Amino acid sequence: MMKRSLFLVAVLAAAGGMLAAGGCMKEAQLLVALPEFVNTPDGMSLQPDGSIILSVPNFNDKKSPSVMVRITPENKAELWYTLPVAPGPLGRIFPMGVARAPSGDLFLADNQFMDDTGQKSRLWRIIVKDGKPGDMVLVAKGFNVANGVAVSGGYVYVTESVLEAGSKPLASAVLRFRLDEENVQLATPLAKDPHVITAFKSRKEQWGFGADGIAFDSKGNLFIGLFGEGEMYKITFDKDGKVASNTLFAKDPCLITCDGMSCDPRTDNLYVADSAANAIQVICSCGKVRTLAKNGDVKDKLQGKLDQPCEALVRGNTIVVTNMDWPFPGFVNTKWQMPATLSVINLDDK
Repeated sequence: MMKRSLFLVAVLAAAGGMLAAGGCMKEAQLLVALPEFVNTPDGMSLQPDGSIILSVPNFNDKKSPSVMVRITPENKAELWYTLPVAPGPLGRIFPMGVARAPSGDLFLADNQFMDDTGQKSRLWRIIVKDGKPGDMVLVAKGFNVANGVAVSGGYVYVTESVLEAGSKPLASAVLRFRLDEENVQLATPLAKDPHVITAFKSRKEQWGFGADGIAFDSKGNLFIGLFGEGEMYKITFDKDGKVASNTLFAKDPCLITCDGMSCDPRTDNLYVADSAANAIQVICSCGKVRTLAKNGDVKDKLQGKLDQPCEALVRGNTIVVTNMDWPFPGFVNTKWQMPATLSVINLDDK
């Protein structure tokens, strides 16, 4: 009995050491309660001064217009831009993924996926001068579900969550554009367009979205999360910029969905919003997955808990999290409530 007890103590001590080495789960806290004109926040782009530009499609209550909000370095929320209603048949813009170009301009995915006529989503560029938004330029139209956006090496990359509507298994893709392209009309069917650089197949049918989260590591490798599949893919490029490989990089029972994400270039860790699980997952450079923070269905938004997180953004030694709070069947989050919030997870906390 004594030997068995000592063995159990040794096992528990070893497990505690491994947990400490791998990092204990952390608590999300409130970063900012957003103004009342924000009801459904989504994508984020970190700016050189430490501020964040947040996209707000306001899907929960469309009486509020689509806007872009600036989170100052001091974590104050302020209206940055009210998105115009596009002329003619283009209509309202629903901003989701957003990424900053070296010029300071912002590329913005306009997700029209609730329109069942197909190929209505778009990619826009907001011209930015001295930190202030100016004109909007239409980069491309004819996406089905334009979603995540990333800029790297003179190109803008966009995840297309539904490459072929009704396809089984579900087809999704990544499209690439030069930073100076404008007014591109994508092909019909979209899968035939030359801007498509790689594609994916999703076999789970619970949530019908494929390629979603997007991020580059410090070595120039591209990572794409398949939302409903809960899988992370790694895309490498040859010396000419063509796709050399597209392989499964990470899959784990704890990783349910892959929404918006970012990469910490200091470690090449990927921080992934797992919307369905109310969690932020970490995928290390070796492909191992662990849960950074997780909680149940939120009752009080002002506690700052994760509430259907849709984007995880590395800012210094913290992870800033957008809480979309736009319930889907099967998610931990069951009810939309105000105010909309951003959470923060301090990586330095023990």
